[in-house]
Amino acid sequence: MCNNGNCIAGLLEKILILQQTEVPNTLGCNRPILGNNPGINANTRPLNLYCCCNNSLWTMPYNYNGTVGDSSIFRIENIIDNYATFRILVQNEDNMVATDNFFTINLDYISCVKCLEDQLVSNI
Repeated sequence: MCNNGNCIAGLLEKILILQQTEVPNTLGCNRPILGNNPGINANTRPLNLYCCCNNSLWTMPYNYNGTVGDSSIFRIENIIDNYATFRILVQNEDNMVATDNFFTINLDYISCVKCLEDQLVSNI
């Protein structure tokens, strides 16, 4: 375990709130808002997660419309204590699509989070 779950939980809680709120946008993981800004219509801040065992990119299997694969792109859906539930996202042509596949993980097993560009994800 990495034992940095509290730090990561704090970041994920902020992202979860932002995904439910509309506010102005700046750069980076801590940018305050996603949503209806000039030229930006986003409902998700996609994330990559890294395993604390070896800092490898976390991937999870998915099944979307009969297509089976692995994805390393996730959307935070819920946090309870030190556990977070993520939805698996997949790249579909020019946009990301939300699957109906979820997983819950103890945040102590995540070494770091990489924030990707805010996206308008369909099927949310």
